[in-house]
Amino acid sequence: MNTRIGFIGLGAMGLPMASNLQRKGFDLTVFDIVRAPMDRLTQLGARAVTSVAECVRGAEIVVTMLPATVHVEGAVFGDDGILANIGKNAVLMDMSTIDARATDRVAQACAQRGIGFTDCPVGRLALHAQKGESLFMVGAEDAVYARVEPLLKAMGSTIYRCGPPGMGSRMKLINNFMLLSTAQIVAESLTLGTKLGLSVETMREVTAGTTAHNGQFHVLMVNKSLRGDIEPGFTIDLAFKDLTLALNAAAEQRVGLPVGSAAHAVYGAARATPYASKDYSALLDLACDRAGVSVPRLAKP
Repeated sequence: MNTRIGFIGLGAMGLPMASNLQRKGFDLTVFDIVRAPMDRLTQLGARAVTSVAECVRGAEIVVTMLPATVHVEGAVFGDDGILANIGKNAVLMDMSTIDARATDRVAQACAQRGIGFTDCPVGRLALHAQKGESLFMVGAEDAVYARVEPLLKAMGSTIYRCGPPGMGSRMKLINNFMLLSTAQIVAESLTLGTKLGLSVETMREVTAGTTAHNGQFHVLMVNKSLRGDIEPGFTIDLAFKDLTLALNAAAEQRVGLPVGSAAHAVYGAARATPYASKDYSALLDLACDRAGVSVPRLAKP
């Protein structure tokens, strides 16, 4: 494939996604403020540059995978940013999880300049991104979607068209609100079960056979905290940011989210602990610490 891609943002999700693009034949130029992930990609054949502007110039599709709204808007609207350097026939493909109103601002600015735009936030975990099994929630018009579809198929296994630009970001907000709130309920449930003397194996087996079955227990925690691994795929700090986006949207729409608000408060308090920069599955470790019980671990396979 000869499609020239500029990829900006090589964090826990961006690095494996970009790696899959490079391995599958795309012409990749990459930029991140941290050098190490760029070095890993140059070993695969990508070209590393030292600025957003360099990454954008000559690219047919520019991909952004950045932590928060402020980073996306800085990269897009900065004096030496994306819109100042992108080609007239190019597409901006934002895969970050940000405020949907910011997505709208970026989409409008692209439209005014004749630049294609799509918001394609990512579902599933870093372990799925590594295997090329990510899920994408896409907001795009048909012509733009046709151009980015090969990239999505190279990085993931599941694509959902959610509507026009902006709808991918709105779907991601709802998805993350649901899963992050559920993760706290799972952490509390496993802590209580441990206090009551149940083994984690029993809790896993029984809930897998009832409607309590959920991905936060049976995928996330089974692969992370219950194995003793809380190194970040998705940090508690970023999880707090995403829940804040959902609560802000709810406030604007006059929608009450009482259970989610309680979960948001837990994530907020967790940011003042050593777990702030750990994987959000560490909610289990935090809950157990506070309850005075040992964190349950699954036996090694």
